Amino acid sequence: MRAIRVWLTCVLLASISAAAGADGGALLVRNGHVLTMDAATGDLPRADILVRDGRIVAVGPDLDAGDARVIDAAGAYVLPGFVDTHSHLYTTTMRGQFRNADGRYFDVAEHLSPVMTPDDVHIAMHLGALELLDGGITSTGDFFDNVRSPAHGEAGLAALEASGIRAVLYYGGPDKSTRQPIDLAHLSALAGARDQAARVRLGLAWRLPRDLDDAGNWAMRDREREVARALGLPVQVHVSVQPGPIFDALIARDLLDPALSLVHATDATPVQLQALEAAGGALSLTPVSEHRVGYGLTRLDDFEGVSRQGLGIDGNALAGCGDMFAAMRLAALTWSGGARDETAVAPRALLELATRRGADALGLGAVTGTLVPGKRADLQVIAPGSLQMAGFGGGDPAALLVYSAAPTDVRTVIVDGRLVKHDGELVGVDLPRVREAARASARALLERAGPR
Repeated sequence: MRAIRVWLTCVLLASISAAAGADGGALLVRNGHVLTMDAATGDLPRADILVRDGRIVAVGPDLDAGDARVIDAAGAYVLPGFVDTHSHLYTTTMRGQFRNADGRYFDVAEHLSPVMTPDDVHIAMHLGALELLDGGITSTGDFFDNVRSPAHGEAGLAALEASGIRAVLYYGGPDKSTRQPIDLAHLSALAGARDQAARVRLGLAWRLPRDLDDAGNWAMRDREREVARALGLPVQVHVSVQPGPIFDALIARDLLDPALSLVHATDATPVQLQALEAAGGALSLTPVSEHRVGYGLTRLDDFEGVSRQGLGIDGNALAGCGDMFAAMRLAALTWSGGARDETAVAPRALLELATRRGADALGLGAVTGTLVPGKRADLQVIAPGSLQMAGFGGGDPAALLVYSAAPTDVRTVIVDGRLVKHDGELVGVDLPRVREAARASARALLERAGPR
């Protein structure tokens, strides 16, 4: 009965949030400096974007607004919403508990995760997704590896739906180990009831055996991959902790393919990356978290041979906050600092990773990532009115956006043609209630888990 109650509550919250977010009517974003991130179209210093039925129907100057609601973007920059290619949103209410030597990430997460109820999952993932949206991230690839029951899985799915974000929810097992199987029957039921063109899609959060010689564990893992393939689901897998052997195992077993996205791979060799590229697979780099947990320095130039790649947050709590600007900056500075060459970094390349290339890596390139007619309307308006963005005299704004902008500069966010943030405020969100629910859930987690 509790599972049913949680699920009904989640559905109700989802419907309330969706209704509050926007009416989904026509929108015209007027007179912005449009960075389409499309190579053929380029930048349009003064242009409009017309949106109908959730889709971009025209981009250009002086479009006829007709019956559309007009969003004034004069003096602001309009670009595709950022794409977070990898996250763990259920850990959002563990924020501040990862205290390095006094609370290592994996130890703390594995201590608190088992005591999360479906309600806790919904609260954490909803909060995390709202934070991403607030900072201009309109799509996320959420690696949900704390599906302790069907109710937990349904709560996470409902939380993403309720937030308004576009997402691929990679459905995983009940913990970060590889001892427990993924609930393939439940995943299959969810996938069978869901159109893979939906705003929130499903994937498989896959893990390889910790003991790479364990034939029994491999049989379980192979079965999971077979089911994902039969269902047509994308797959994410971590290549970390034992990065070299794990990557080699993927290659040796011929497991690399376009449906597979590798996460981290910080120490990958050129030969391994060439194999990933040849197979058409994707790569998610999360520089903030990779540096924090000591995986090594994320040098973007080390991965230049991989076409399909993007940037991820890897959990708002581990990264500190769901801030794609911070991820881009750290990636840029690590690159130029490591190369001892200021000119090594093209700010435009960072924007591409955070938008168009991230969408391609997440398998959403046909849906989002550029501002061109036919794509779903996922975009952000960044207003340069803050002190940290003042003093720009003109020219290519890419460096200004990468090195100076912050989530607080994101004035408007649209996902699937719906306003989810406008005039600097999330639309239809009771922030005091969200914050209080998060605080109460976080405190309850600590109480139930007890001392480590």
